[in-house]
Amino acid sequence: MSAVTDSMAQRTGRTLEEWVELVRGSEVDPLDQNAVRRWLRDVHGVKQNSQWAIADAAARAAGWQRPTVDEYVDAQFTGARAALRPVFDAVRTAAESLGEDVVLEGRGTYTPFVRRRQFAAAATATSSRLDLGLRFVDPPASARLQPAKGPGSATHKVALTTPDDVDDEVRALLRAAYEQNG
Repeated sequence: MSAVTDSMAQRTGRTLEEWVELVRGSEVDPLDQNAVRRWLRDVHGVKQNSQWAIADAAARAAGWQRPTVDEYVDAQFTGARAALRPVFDAVRTAAESLGEDVVLEGRGTYTPFVRRRQFAAAATATSSRLDLGLRFVDPPASARLQPAKGPGSATHKVALTTPDDVDDEVRALLRAAYEQNG
């Protein structure tokens, strides 16, 4: 994000602060980030990455606060999917034990685990299955590993239904993804 904002004036002709003021003076609700992005694209021809940075900054200036990672996670495990929270917690514990450089990020529909880049992601696939997406350059042999195009930037996934599914094999797969993405 900082790379986008640092070069904003060069790419768009305005600084981030100038764009925020322009949004504030428009008739677009700064808290409606989709509407701000559409307005920036349609009226001003702003490219996608800049749209996201401007919309985020305008919403923050208007008082919006980004949800915390735990708020994103809590929202993913409500209703029928609440029963999968212990499975997610087992995955989180296993991923965070890999190193102090593991960072969780908040997303609306999945939770990425990031080192230098995303190495794993957890998402509720159904009300009874959590998919653990893993990003591999060189996938290890495992009968439980299935090719995937998500969640996140996963190349493979493992289906999990109980906390006990996060066993030594899954922890080894997590470690391999962690090591290949650092």
